[in-house]
Amino acid sequence: MPSVLVSEVGPRDGLQSIAAVMPTHAKRRWIAALARAGLREIEVASFVPPRLMPQMADAAEVVQDALALPDLHVAVLAPNLQGARAALQAGAHKITLPVSVSEAHSLANVRKSHAQMIETVREVVALRDEDWPEARIEAGLSTAFGCTLAGAISDAQTLALAQTMADCGVDEVGLSDTTGYANPAQVRRLFSALQRELGERAGGAHFHNTRGQGLANVVAALEAGVRTFDASQGGLGGCPHAPGATGNIVTEDLVFLLEAMGLDTGIDVAALLEARAILRAALPDEPLYGHLPDAGLPKDFVYAREAA
Repeated sequence: MPSVLVSEVGPRDGLQSIAAVMPTHAKRRWIAALARAGLREIEVASFVPPRLMPQMADAAEVVQDALALPDLHVAVLAPNLQGARAALQAGAHKITLPVSVSEAHSLANVRKSHAQMIETVREVVALRDEDWPEARIEAGLSTAFGCTLAGAISDAQTLALAQTMADCGVDEVGLSDTTGYANPAQVRRLFSALQRELGERAGGAHFHNTRGQGLANVVAALEAGVRTFDASQGGLGGCPHAPGATGNIVTEDLVFLLEAMGLDTGIDVAALLEARAILRAALPDEPLYGHLPDAGLPKDFVYAREAA
């Protein structure tokens, strides 16, 4: 296993955040190329009504295709019991439930109050336990570091909801900087507290780069012991219900940062750039971001696994 797990969320978070609809065959090629590059976990789809999000209308088909790829952990997002049931029936290995720390964001994003979303989590866990015990359930705590609708979010609010999620029976609780509000000191403090409170159920980090703090926050999370990070190829992504929130941290830049720090990701940068070319061809009008794709690897660059 790699020292750090990079979980690619572009095929879900990235594609659902743009107006263009990537054809299923292009998604298949892109996801396969990401897997060839060494991505061991890919969030491939979101199980939501096609009338609300036509970008994800082929979610079940995309999951089925991804399950055929060797050694790939297939992750999806589902905002409700109906979506979770469809995801489990499709065979997804992991389901992330979006649970907002900010109730204002919860009402805007999933149209549920805190009480309603907590009940949804309980129902999904019970469904999993009954019929699909091998699947993992993650509670992804959105707006964990601040909210463009509600403003400041205290550590106590985030940690209290994290404990509630653990009590509901989820396997892990991740923290998401949905709005790009987080700073490294806050990240280090909150993830350290999360690990003290939840132990092995403390999950990974999902950072947006809205204010340019994404990779600095990764380093802070590493210092707090986090070893799973979401990222999106080309920086695609955002949140339509968090005004001003822009894309995720760029997978290519994250991989370079981790490898340069001596942390093995298991990912080959050249193959990752080949996957980016497939994305570019499929969405020629969509801006893609990242410094590593423009600058390339430094001369005599050595991967962490080769230097060990």
